[in-house]
Amino acid sequence: MRIISVVISVLFLVACGGSSEQSVPSRPEPPKPDLPDPGYPDKPNVVIIFTDDQGYADLGIQGSRQDLKTPNIDKLASLGTRFSHGYVTSPQCTPSRAGLVSGQYQQRFGVDENRFTPMPLDIDTIGSRFQRLGYKTGMIGKWHLEVMGNSSEWLEKNHPDFYASNQSIEKLPLQYKRPFFPDERGFDDVFWGYERRYWTNFELDGSDKSASYQIKEQYRLDLTAQAAGAFIERNAENPFLLYFAPYGPHVPLEATEFYLSRIPENMPTRRRYALAMMAAIDDGVGMIVDKLEKHGLMDNTIIFFISDNGAPLGDDMTDAPLDKRGEAWNGSRNDPLIGEKGMLTDGGIRVPYLVQWQGHFPAGKVIDKPVSSLDAVYTALELAGEKSLSDLDGVSLLPALEGNADYLDERALYWRFWMQRAVRKGKWKYLQAGIRREFLFDMESQEGETLNVIDLHPAVADELRQQLLQWSNEMQRPDPIVEIPAPFGARYDHYLPPPQG
Repeated sequence: MRIISVVISVLFLVACGGSSEQSVPSRPEPPKPDLPDPGYPDKPNVVIIFTDDQGYADLGIQGSRQDLKTPNIDKLASLGTRFSHGYVTSPQCTPSRAGLVSGQYQQRFGVDENRFTPMPLDIDTIGSRFQRLGYKTGMIGKWHLEVMGNSSEWLEKNHPDFYASNQSIEKLPLQYKRPFFPDERGFDDVFWGYERRYWTNFELDGSDKSASYQIKEQYRLDLTAQAAGAFIERNAENPFLLYFAPYGPHVPLEATEFYLSRIPENMPTRRRYALAMMAAIDDGVGMIVDKLEKHGLMDNTIIFFISDNGAPLGDDMTDAPLDKRGEAWNGSRNDPLIGEKGMLTDGGIRVPYLVQWQGHFPAGKVIDKPVSSLDAVYTALELAGEKSLSDLDGVSLLPALEGNADYLDERALYWRFWMQRAVRKGKWKYLQAGIRREFLFDMESQEGETLNVIDLHPAVADELRQQLLQWSNEMQRPDPIVEIPAPFGARYDHYLPPPQG
């Protein structure tokens, strides 16, 4: 196998005309403007809202679609700052969440895809970091970093007999799964789960309970929003971090009549249910803001709103039956971006990205420089008083928020997923999808990812390729690029021009 890997790597380099010998810094320190200290308050509260499969188009403030209403989230943007080129670290749930929770590229510790759960125990989390700074920490909603049914690599290594038995993951004793739960990973208060079963250590009325599973029949998006509100009530007198990850509009698509009644019926059913779910998420955001206002905390609370990846479209947004899951369209949209969840085109990784801190960050501002979810973690910890940030892969957003965002063009953002690699630096984005598909895009041009300009700018492509290879070689898992399997390759051919020759 080692010989095969070496051969594949060489084939990749030959096909791209490059060499991995050039030394290129993978995480350059951006120059920071010499700005006066704005005098931010000490230990602000931090709320990170991380939605699930919500496409770039699906906030009203984005201006892409007219069929949805998200007034509470839009208000966050109108009273805060919107990043129009905001990215996450993966086009898939688990790796994107591992990047956010760690503040690092998840490839550094091997969580490249959903199947590489759980997140290793030696990786520091934002929960633990904020705890050490004196914060109360809460995790509500979708965790997805635990031992799961697709954790075959971990099971084979740590529990080979169980792995060989081919039993449901539910049969693995809790004692082996428990260390990977968020309340063992730095979060004081937890109310996490998916559809009906939740691991909780507090009740919705704010009272304590012993950590255990509970079965809840309440609509999942209402339930977790109420839990987020209860967390704020429990911790209003302390500095706190709330990581709120509503499980929507990810499939299964479901909504109550309370939300469906707001959405017209003359549209695809899957779209209607997704809009109803986004209305529920929006109501939840409004409730969080109400709780903060009730306790006079708005001017001392930073709120980030980001989606974990782009929407899955199933290529053509077929209005499949609601019970169809898999790679079906979830009803969300990525307009006007190219591609979808699973792809390293912008439709898979560029997402809604907002930040608000009333009285401190500018209101109604739009920043069009590329930023990462990793930058949100870096900035939040920086403002919380963390001094040791050198192990993080993000940069501070404060200079950009204070008026000079040019430094964001000087650093590169990297991706690696399913036989794909990509790097964005300033206006340029280089993308390789399998060994035959290679692209360079000018992301500031009107054409964006609809026009491959690699033949016009070969030197730019070569420089970015070398930086991307250098970064990839630093990661834990090897990354030989071979041809993308036919079904996924067809998806690239669907969205982008097929390779020539």
